[in-house]
Amino acid sequence: MRRRDFFKVIAGSAVAWPLAARSQQPTMPVIGFLSANRADSLPQFTAAFREGLAAAGFVEGKDVAIEYRWADTHLERVPALAIDLVRRRVNVIFAGGGDVPCLVAKGATATIPIVFTSSATIQSLWDLSLA
Repeated sequence: MRRRDFFKVIAGSAVAWPLAARSQQPTMPVIGFLSANRADSLPQFTAAFREGLAAAGFVEGKDVAIEYRWADTHLERVPALAIDLVRRRVNVIFAGGGDVPCLVAKGATATIPIVFTSSATIQSLWDLSLA
C-alpha cells in the first residue's frame, strides 16, 4: 500500500467513525397513543397518562416520545391510525377510548406490545366493591 493510500484510509476512517458512533446512540423510545376519542374530550385522562409515565421515570420529550392518534369519535378512522403507528415502529401502543382501539391495535401488529384500559374492568371492579 502506498503512503498516500494509507492516509486516505486513515482520514476516511476518522471522518466516518463519529458518524457511525452517533448512529449507534440509543434512540428515545416512542409510545403510540391510539384513542377513539377527541384530543380535547378527556384532558384529565391524558394528564393522568403523563403522570403515570412520570411516576415510572419517563418524561414526555425527555425520556420518551409520544405519537398521539385521535379518531375524533369516528371509529372507521381507528384502523388507519393503528396502521400508521405500526409503520412508524413505535415501541409500544397504548390503546384507549373503548374496545375498538384495543382490538384494532391487536389486529394491526403481532410484534408491538399493546397496553390498554377497559371500562369493563373498571366497571367489574366497581361492582365488586359494592358487593
